[in-house]
Amino acid sequence: MSRVWDIEEFKKKYPHLAKEILGSKGSVHFRIGVRVKDPWRGYDPNVYDFIRRADTIEQALEVVDFLEKRGELSHEKAEKIRKQLKEKGLQSFGPKKEFGYYLKAAGYE
Repeated sequence: MSRVWDIEEFKKKYPHLAKEILGSKGSVHFRIGVRVKDPWRGYDPNVYDFIRRADTIEQALEVVDFLEKRGELSHEKAEKIRKQLKEKGLQSFGPKKEFGYYLKAAGYE
């Protein structure tokens, strides 16, 4: 977001700053940044996020096996997901999340 100021408006609104900036020789350029809250800060991807990054059912099954072995996924939930993968395929979990998905979703790219 940027704003172009009319010199006279700037002088009226900020007389001391205008005197300091405009009184010097040469030109001055400055940019003011605004911090935006990162919508993904603290977000922890779940099994479905990882599955949606997989290219094949085999890769998705590896993810499920890995998370089950680590205890991040119960055996019952893992079996349910395996069944869905085999019967309905990867697309049943939503569209593939390509590289840069989270940056694009947050508006950074």
